[in-house]
Amino acid sequence: MDWGTELWDQFEVLERHTQWGLDLLDKYVKFVKERAEVEQAYAKQLRSLVKKYLPKRPTKDDPEVKFSQQQSFVQLLQEVNDFAGQRELVAESLGIRVCLELAKYSQEMKQERKMHFQEGRRAQQQLENGFKQLENSKRKFERDCREAEKAAHTAERLDQDINATKADVEKAKQQAHLRNHMAEESKNEYAAQLQRFNRDQAHFYFSQMPQIFDKLQDMDERRATHLGAGYGLLAEAELQVVPIIGKCLEGMKVAAESVDAKNDSQVLIELHKSGFARPGDLEFEDFSQVMNRVPSDSSLGTPDGRPELRAASSRSRAKRWPFGKKNKPRPPSLSLLGGHLPSTLSDGPSSPRSGRDPLAILSEISKSVKPRLASFRSLRGGRGTVVTEDFSHLPPEQQRKRLQQQLEERNRELQKEEDQREALKKMKDVYEKTPQMGDPASLEPRIAETLGNIERLKLEVQKYEAWLAEAESRVLSNRGDSLSRHTRPPDPPTTAPPDSSSSSNNSGSQDNKESSSEEPPSEEGQDTPIYTEFDEDFEEPASPIGQCVAIYHFEGSSEGTVSMSEGEDLSLMEEDKGDGWTRVRRKQGGEGYVPTSYLRVTLN
Repeated sequence: MDWGTELWDQFEVLERHTQWGLDLLDKYVKFVKERAEVEQAYAKQLRSLVKKYLPKRPTKDDPEVKFSQQQSFVQLLQEVNDFAGQRELVAESLGIRVCLELAKYSQEMKQERKMHFQEGRRAQQQLENGFKQLENSKRKFERDCREAEKAAHTAERLDQDINATKADVEKAKQQAHLRNHMAEESKNEYAAQLQRFNRDQAHFYFSQMPQIFDKLQDMDERRATHLGAGYGLLAEAELQVVPIIGKCLEGMKVAAESVDAKNDSQVLIELHKSGFARPGDLEFEDFSQVMNRVPSDSSLGTPDGRPELRAASSRSRAKRWPFGKKNKPRPPSLSLLGGHLPSTLSDGPSSPRSGRDPLAILSEISKSVKPRLASFRSLRGGRGTVVTEDFSHLPPEQQRKRLQQQLEERNRELQKEEDQREALKKMKDVYEKTPQMGDPASLEPRIAETLGNIERLKLEVQKYEAWLAEAESRVLSNRGDSLSRHTRPPDPPTTAPPDSSSSSNNSGSQDNKESSSEEPPSEEGQDTPIYTEFDEDFEEPASPIGQCVAIYHFEGSSEGTVSMSEGEDLSLMEEDKGDGWTRVRRKQGGEGYVPTSYLRVTLN
């Protein structure tokens, strides 16, 4: 069934239907265009959202990127960004394959429809013109017939009239004959025109208009088919990005599953582990003993001559330095540097020259020395911390890691410069063998610059290696590994070594007291040292109580101390009584006190 046969008389209906089809096509094009704008705006908003939540700092400078939670979040944002890219592809596909193509096709359909209906209207106009000519010939034939009939009646009437002349009768007959002839010609013309009109009408209704209607039907069917394909392109544009979107969703799922809470806890430890040793317990300082103290002639110790108060004060302040103020130098001990002590501290008990009682001196020292309590806030460092090149402003563990990173970067740069130097040398050899390729002298500045960079980087590598060795020694020292290598030994005790008389007389009472501090106090463990006067002689015990090896070199410039070399074997004569000093005897002769932290002790 076709329109030309079934709808031969529905010209206006077909005109309205084809116009409605083109309007529907334009409406769909407009819908797809707005849909593409929505997709584009959606993708733009997604990209803006991703940009808003992506880390602002570079990845290598952001410590948070080491956590799996942050890595998963960044990966999730990247997948959302890729998803936005797929929405942009959908918008682009809809805009090009649907909007542009259908809009162009719609214009072609409008032109074709206009041409078909113009042809149909021309055929209708021709048929109407034929019908008008037929009507005109028909009316002429009718008029001529009436005129001929009237002329015939007039001639007959005159022929019967006796009063009419012969001439009038002949004239009337001639007029009637003329009218009959004209009527006959009009009849023939009317018959010919009628025949022509019938032929044109049959051609119009059975051939010409059905062909036009069939063309309109074909056009409309092609438009509908193309519109259906446009509907399919809308779905196809989505289906093309479904695999990539599926991968984006799978990536989001993988990012969610890659969160490792245990690993994040370990990363936090690696990032913020300071390497400091835990502070020791604060000990009780019995000031009531000072009230009952009987002045001694040998030291500023307790009434029985023991340096218990001094050792307790030293131990109470030992190992507190991680929680105190950092980078604040303290003047060294004058007694350990071989200097002269003030009379109020070195003379021991009150003398006629000083006129001051040691109790008053000890009271002033106790007031001036205020132990600091541990504060975790001080570990974070202030905002005004000065950043140094060797990262000494950082805790030991963090300093070691940063130095290791800097050393690796310098080694990579050094390797890069060396490779560049080799490449320049090869290029220079090529230029020397084939001068037409280039001038060898033109490479000299670059080779010289590369050599300068290599020398500079080698010096930096050496510098960072030295700093790294020192930092590693600090870390090992804080871990309590006394056998680890160090770039410099720890500081000796801030208290002066005990005199021989007090240590020999009170050895029994000191043996009952547990030695709680065998590590050297830190640089900021005590602000003001307490010094005592040494006796001249030591009482040599019958036999050593153990053996020890010197880990570090010690000068022994103070009174009561003895020098030793690194790795030297010594005899242990007296254990540390809690003040950080141990009494030893050298094989070459000589006996005195050395820092306990400088020894590796083996008891018999």
